Amino acid sequence: MTQRHDRLLILDFGSQVTQLIARRLREGGTYCEIWPFNAAPEEKVREFAPKGIILSGGPASVTEGESPRAPEHVFSAGLPVLGICYGQQTMAQQLGGQVEGHDHREFGRAFVDVLADSALTQGIWAKGAREQVWMSHGDRVTRLPEGFRAVATSDGAPFAITADEERRFYGVQFHPEVVHTPHGAQLLDNFAKAICGCGGDWTMKAYRAEMVQRIRDQVGKGRVVCGLSGGVDSSVAAVLIHEAIGDQLTCIFVDHGLMRANEADQVVQTFRDRFNIHLVHRDASDLFLGQLSGLTDPEAKRKTIGRLFIEVFEEEQNKIGGADFLAQGTLYPDVIESVSATGGPSVTIKSHHNVGGLPEGMRMRLVEPLRELFKDEVRVLGRELGIPEEIVGRHPFPGPGLAIRIPGEVTREKADLLRKVDSVFLEEIRTAGLYDAIWQAFAVLLPVRTVGVMGDGRTYDQACALRAVTSTDGMTAEFYPFDMGFLGRVANRIVNEVRGINRVTYDITSKPPGTIEWE
Repeated sequence: MTQRHDRLLILDFGSQVTQLIARRLREGGTYCEIWPFNAAPEEKVREFAPKGIILSGGPASVTEGESPRAPEHVFSAGLPVLGICYGQQTMAQQLGGQVEGHDHREFGRAFVDVLADSALTQGIWAKGAREQVWMSHGDRVTRLPEGFRAVATSDGAPFAITADEERRFYGVQFHPEVVHTPHGAQLLDNFAKAICGCGGDWTMKAYRAEMVQRIRDQVGKGRVVCGLSGGVDSSVAAVLIHEAIGDQLTCIFVDHGLMRANEADQVVQTFRDRFNIHLVHRDASDLFLGQLSGLTDPEAKRKTIGRLFIEVFEEEQNKIGGADFLAQGTLYPDVIESVSATGGPSVTIKSHHNVGGLPEGMRMRLVEPLRELFKDEVRVLGRELGIPEEIVGRHPFPGPGLAIRIPGEVTREKADLLRKVDSVFLEEIRTAGLYDAIWQAFAVLLPVRTVGVMGDGRTYDQACALRAVTSTDGMTAEFYPFDMGFLGRVANRIVNEVRGINRVTYDITSKPPGTIEWE
């Protein structure tokens, strides 16, 4: 990407919330990128030309001999450095301080007492203040390196904020990137602008222009096929790529038989008629449902769907004379949940069909223009591109579709049943005016049968679960607090209108510990 903006570099040590650092910075207009800590050689960093470096948190312990360390050139480059949690600890240790484990660990909400003024806290926290933060640590810095001083302390961390103002090195034991640190975004903004001197002029308009150029540079005169589902991600990716390369793009819409009610017709009509994008519609429902027959393991289902998507794409691209690139709407949460950002320290939660399910022998190269964005940023980009609100504001829908909302074996009959339940639920949400207040809402067909009574007869039919959550980026989520009257109306409609369902439950699990989807 041609550098048009001041930028920061985030070195990732494997924290599950590293991407939120980038999110907060970009909200403030500062462009940044995340690189694994062990993939940042000095020459590459110098070429990237960041105005500052942030060291993320991570699951390792600095007290362990084989734990990750920041590249030494980070501290000799003359750039401001901010260490967060593990990042603070490894910076302290590498610069001559000391880190130790302690029985008094801090997890969750905590309070710091501000001991002194600092460029990091200027205009946000005053000396003598007591401020809420979010902690997640067992180890702590117990001796500061030469040149550092304590700016704030907490019950479990004597050096909750540290600063070497001369070298512009700063460390925080808490996580400013999470919403549970109320002023965290302002602290990151202070580091970016007041300390590093970033102009804060990065916007979605700028991202659009730069990504269009990046796509053109990557694709050249090649041909691109895009897997279009009609969801927000693939729609924005398709329109952005079409803006960049026009008729070099062909969208392939694969109907795997696992979409929601009437979606296939909507996709064809919207992109052929409204956007004038070349669209191939392939009904592959028999193929997908046949291959899923007998599979019950969630990962096996995801891998099968990912493999079939690529096989169908290759068949269709051969029919149109060949393609060099496959475009996908991969997002940041897809990446962090599928693979370790560091090649080891973080934990794989689940694979995504468009990240972990691609066969090694895939002949097309990938174009992923949304890989660095969170879902809400994709929506902003979609509005910037002029995509209608009914598409941009649509709830997320997983690539594997209803397959991961049917625990156990997937059949056509189960998919048809779930479609009806899902349709009633979403209709009631829209009628109540709640659709835009909810991040994602859907139904799950449970692999259990329950006894019921309808009229004078006994039933032994299936149960379903309803799921609705609020979120800003998909990394964390809370269940939506429907009133009981609403849930009662929905349950009554489902049981009366959907033959085969006799029990309705509502999932009140947040993320974490659960995920948004059931599989």
